[in-house]
Amino acid sequence: MTDPKHESLELYLRLLQYVRPYWRMFAGAMLAMAVMAAAEPAVPALFKPLLDGSFVRKDPDFIRIIPILMVGLFFIRGLADFASTYAMNWVGSRLVMDLRTAMFNKLIAMPTQYYDNSSTGTLIAHVVFNVTQVTQSATSAVTLLVRDSLTIIGLLSWLLWLNWQLTLIIIAIAPVAIVTIRQVSRRLRSINRQAQQNLGEITHVVEESVGAHKVVKIFGGQEYEARRFTSAVNNARRYTMKGVTAAAANGPVVQLIAAFGVAIVVYIATQQALRGQLTVGGFVSYMIAMLMVFGPVKRLTGINEQLQRGLAAAEVVFEVIDSVPEIDTGTQTIARACGELRFENLSLHYTDKPNPALNNISLDIQPGETIALVGASGSGKTSLVNLIPRFYTPSSGRILLDNHDITDIRLDSLRANIAMVSQDVILFNDTLAANIAYGAQAGASEADIIRAAEAAHAMEFIREQPQGLQTMVGENGVKLSGGQRQRIAIARALLKNAPVLILDEATSALDTESERHVQAALETLMQGRTTLVIAHRLSTIENADRIVVMQQGHIIEIGKHAELIQKNGTYAHLHRLQFHE
Repeated sequence: MTDPKHESLELYLRLLQYVRPYWRMFAGAMLAMAVMAAAEPAVPALFKPLLDGSFVRKDPDFIRIIPILMVGLFFIRGLADFASTYAMNWVGSRLVMDLRTAMFNKLIAMPTQYYDNSSTGTLIAHVVFNVTQVTQSATSAVTLLVRDSLTIIGLLSWLLWLNWQLTLIIIAIAPVAIVTIRQVSRRLRSINRQAQQNLGEITHVVEESVGAHKVVKIFGGQEYEARRFTSAVNNARRYTMKGVTAAAANGPVVQLIAAFGVAIVVYIATQQALRGQLTVGGFVSYMIAMLMVFGPVKRLTGINEQLQRGLAAAEVVFEVIDSVPEIDTGTQTIARACGELRFENLSLHYTDKPNPALNNISLDIQPGETIALVGASGSGKTSLVNLIPRFYTPSSGRILLDNHDITDIRLDSLRANIAMVSQDVILFNDTLAANIAYGAQAGASEADIIRAAEAAHAMEFIREQPQGLQTMVGENGVKLSGGQRQRIAIARALLKNAPVLILDEATSALDTESERHVQAALETLMQGRTTLVIAHRLSTIENADRIVVMQQGHIIEIGKHAELIQKNGTYAHLHRLQFHE
């Protein structure tokens, strides 16, 4: 089992690596804290000459100098306090920005399987919420740790100078307090780790309920979703109270231990004062310094809660950052491909499924050929096309593009030659123009964007928009109809002008009028490209060069529409089911 203390140290040292680029500002904050800490014992130190020199000896020089020194002391202390607070928060904001950037860059580089196995809400919570907790470790906790530790050292040094015998009693209490704090640390780390996971659960429930609000309303799911959310937030409340209980008990216990020692010190100091071994100024100075130690000690006992919350968040953050990104084994860069595809003995087995998704698939596709993939749901059609852009890695066999094994081609080069239009169109909350000229095509001219939109039969509704191509589409294109979203996706594929095209049920779930426009746009898009079409509506693929019929991961029939109808096999059966009338 990993030593929690060693694990915490490793996490903290790793966090400090992200602080390293800002070491000058960090060092400035440390220097300001040192000045502030040095000013703390100066306060009780001034009381000794103030009382002994002014009130006892009535020295006029002391009466004039001490007030000036006190004003100067608090001015320096306030200036150092401002500098340290500003500098540490500046470093903290930079740290959050850098960690968020590192997490986001890693997330967009993750393989498809990672998203299949992860909750979107949890990932959002990691990037948006959990990372802010890290600053509790890297900045806020450091501020308290350095400033208060130096303050305690300074005050104890002054106490030792005044009366070392009494001060040793205070120091002897420290080991008991340290043991108490260590026991609470383990409890707090465990609680905060569970709280971080629960935060992702809350985000997940909210994201699902908001995203599916129409389904929730039409099927009366409000009560069910409310129960899910109540359960999640109640768990958050329970974790919060567990943490509060542990942290709240920590402070009073440590302070009670300290109170026994202080009581002894006060008694002995009083006796020494009565015997003349302590002057009035020395006694008051000692008592003020001893009481001033309580504030930093109390804050340091509470720092553990912040530290453990931050380290628990750091575990989650670094878990994301350390995730293995999408592996690119390719070394070759290809120009525009001709579009010849060859599947050789291809098999695919998902780790969480008992049966293979694809089993020994072999298929040759010529440049510019249109291949339609048909079959019942779960027959392997989508799995097959998802292997072409290497969203998944085949369990065995290989795919060749223009006689190049696609695993030897760099991912960016391979995917530059592929365009995809699916049933679930993804649009970004941006302008129509930005959604058409997305990613690598972002620098396209307006004329090119318009040509692509014209070819996709999209300009007819774009011209009707109040701001034309600059119209915002809303979250995932909510301001557009289904057919309009599909045509924007087709325009995006047209602008990319890739030689290989994948159409995954691009016309399903559309009304007749929308389908007519989309189908016309698709016909334009497919010209001169190697096209793989997945379609349940068989009327849309009757003109395909070849139709490939799949069943349970196997290819069972290949041929033209007329040939397969005449063969009277599975395709003919599916066709009759759709057109029996």
